[in-house]
Amino acid sequence: MKDALGAPQSLLILGGTSEIALHTARKLVAERVRRVVLAGRPSGALDAAAEDLRGRGAQVEVVAFDAAEPETHEKIVDEVFAGGDIDVVLLAFGVLGDQESDEQDPVAAAQVAQVNYVGGVSAGLSSVKALRRQGHGSLAVISSVAAERARKANFIYGSSKAGLDAFAQGLADKVHGTGIHVMVVRPGFVKTKMTEGMPDGPMATTPDVVADGIIKGLRRNATTVWVPGPLRFVFSALRHVPRPIFRKLPI
Repeated sequence: MKDALGAPQSLLILGGTSEIALHTARKLVAERVRRVVLAGRPSGALDAAAEDLRGRGAQVEVVAFDAAEPETHEKIVDEVFAGGDIDVVLLAFGVLGDQESDEQDPVAAAQVAQVNYVGGVSAGLSSVKALRRQGHGSLAVISSVAAERARKANFIYGSSKAGLDAFAQGLADKVHGTGIHVMVVRPGFVKTKMTEGMPDGPMATTPDVVADGIIKGLRRNATTVWVPGPLRFVFSALRHVPRPIFRKLPI
């Protein structure tokens, strides 16, 4: 349950090794969050993340969770909520894939969509069902600016994020007025281990900056958060570029 000032005290991260999510968790623990549940594939990295947050004063639980197994999501989420209120669910899992390789391997391409979109639908609906039963809380979904318009350089990843983004926007509208808050987060290029070795995109940012954007968005009950903010205008323009011109852009 949120405290008297409306600050969250508990957090569930679906995708417990996400750098963006963990930066967000550290900042929230430094404020008022005391219970953190990290849900992800069992690994040394997941255990290390839990120990780091415990060292910062949080009570941390680790739960086995695989985004590629949607049939397990509702049971896992329900078990987490059975252990106590969850004020914020952060849906933070996702895979980038390898565009050049995946174009030649339809199964690998489908696996990107399975994790990013199908897993997001299952985990998102499971989370909102649990939030509605408890009567309050927020779901923050990490999307991407790539969702705004599929580009030839990453249309497999971009299309999977576009599906997730549209789903989350519709879900936000569906639960509006129920006391449940759904927020879509659209970061630009983020310097993480997942993007290591890639050239920086325009207005490249860091997990720490995205975490600040997430927390600010939660405080003001935002529906959509862009990080950095000016990307909203960049992608609004790109969305309306005529296709013959868009095809010639080096993006």
